[in-house]
Amino acid sequence: MTPARWTALTVVAVIVVAVGIAAWLLLPSPAMSFAGGKPVPLASYAGASPTGVPAELRAADPITRGRYLAKAADCEACHTVEGGAPYAGGRPFKTPFGTMYSPNITPDRATGLGTWSDADFLRAVHKGIAKDGERLYPSFPYEAYTLMSDDDVLAIKAYLFSLPPTHAVAPPDALAFPFNHRPLMAVWSLIYNPDHRFQPRADRSPEWNRGAYLAEALAHCGDCHTARNLAQALDNRRKFGGAVTAGWRAYNITADRSSGVGSWTDDEIAEYLHAGHAAGHGSAGGPMAEAVDLSLSNLTPGDTRALVAYLRSVPAIHTPDLPAPKAEAASEMPKQMAAGAANPRGRQVFEGACASCHGWSGVSPLTDLATLTGNRAVNDPTAINVAQIVISGARRETPNGAVVMPAFGRTYSDDEIAAVANYVTARFGSTPSSITAKQVAKFRQAQ
Repeated sequence: MTPARWTALTVVAVIVVAVGIAAWLLLPSPAMSFAGGKPVPLASYAGASPTGVPAELRAADPITRGRYLAKAADCEACHTVEGGAPYAGGRPFKTPFGTMYSPNITPDRATGLGTWSDADFLRAVHKGIAKDGERLYPSFPYEAYTLMSDDDVLAIKAYLFSLPPTHAVAPPDALAFPFNHRPLMAVWSLIYNPDHRFQPRADRSPEWNRGAYLAEALAHCGDCHTARNLAQALDNRRKFGGAVTAGWRAYNITADRSSGVGSWTDDEIAEYLHAGHAAGHGSAGGPMAEAVDLSLSNLTPGDTRALVAYLRSVPAIHTPDLPAPKAEAASEMPKQMAAGAANPRGRQVFEGACASCHGWSGVSPLTDLATLTGNRAVNDPTAINVAQIVISGARRETPNGAVVMPAFGRTYSDDEIAAVANYVTARFGSTPSSITAKQVAKFRQAQ
């Protein structure tokens, strides 16, 4: 064989391999393929139905049932702009392709869903197609909501139509070409939207199936905690292994003991889901805190336990850049003053803005919610969430009143926020970060 022929064959082989790899990376990966077993139609399942509301609410009126399901599906978070009327839309979602805005889903007839029929609503939730035939972007997670039963979708509609109509028009999307052409979503949906309803696993317990329905259909946990492929579809080969979403890092929630939640007890996971805090593991912030406050905290104890049971079954994935959190507190002042010698600006900002609430040891003298010891974000060498919480602050509602961390985004410069984030991870975490002012500027833009 001539050298030219060898070269041609080599080029062809490389192209074939490259195309094969690309195709494999882009192939859809079903959300529950890890579970094995044989899915059965809901009507054929012998156990208690995993769909609908929990037993405590099954005798409730349709609007009460719909409210529970709408909360479980976290509709309010995405369809409410800060300071605006609930569900009236207009919230911006920044993506690598531009900015999208959520629509008004109140029953206003001119700007909301007031003229939508049951069939219109079902088609939007299951297929990602609006009343006027416009294709919806998967920032509305219809590839997860497609698993919801018709009855549950219509119960949510009944609840939304019970709300006061709000006249509000969302700003137009600002997406780059070709992503501003919605008809292209028909191809995406054909590949990545399974468009079928939830089917339980007959060989799994009713609790596991209920947890699967909550996690996959309603709460759509993967939309934040699962990385995406090149087509921006969930890559369930890395299911729940963590991802960066909306400028925040959604952490690994698989059973990996060091980088996931494998070392947490069931009660600790349940408490975190319900209250956004677990002793020794820190508090939720950013989008996760919002998900807890508006959605997960509304689940019944039984549904929370079901969600934990399902999470426990997801195979462990190790996240290489996340070390096991440092469990022990730092030394009290003034012994460790020298620890700030390499980062005097960070120590100065911490002393002025942080120490009074978080404590020099990382154990808050005021509230467990402010304790840094064991917090995953503090033990993340990327320091994304530490910087973001400094920029945007936090507010958590507790039985004893609100706990507020002020937003320091306007108080401190990018340099100062980078410095204090690096100081916090070095003092209280297991691996110090080294973020820069330029990265902090990007974190701001992603919000």
